[in-house]
Amino acid sequence: MLTKKNVLRIISGIILMGVLGILSFIFVTLYLLNNGNPYHNYLINKYIPAHLEQLGYTDDDIVEQHMIAPKHGVNQSVYHAHYLVNFKDEPQLEYLYGLTKKGKNVVQFCEKRGTHYKDDTIEKTKHSESECIGYLDNRN
Repeated sequence: MLTKKNVLRIISGIILMGVLGILSFIFVTLYLLNNGNPYHNYLINKYIPAHLEQLGYTDDDIVEQHMIAPKHGVNQSVYHAHYLVNFKDEPQLEYLYGLTKKGKNVVQFCEKRGTHYKDDTIEKTKHSESECIGYLDNRN
């Protein structure tokens, strides 16, 4: 038999679960917006450094390498997060790599960013791979 006290406890429990659910949703959303999808980050950090190693690059060849997540849309055939590499012998250029959603293949973006953002290029450079994809191609 439900008493008034038991009904209040049930209602309080439902309200508490609702508030906790909303707070959890907000926390998860803010985490993903600030840090990206953890699984995608794992894939990027697993495949792209291994690809660079296979190409023969060592830590001595690279000034900087790390995952980045742009704040705008990029090519939809790759995961949103991608990898920035700055080589010692071309310190003025930043190479960008991505990981395809189908097949988990590492690709280099054709666009190389100048470190001062005015020296961007799509020309073949010293570390250009034979095949590349457009950074802003295939996006909605």
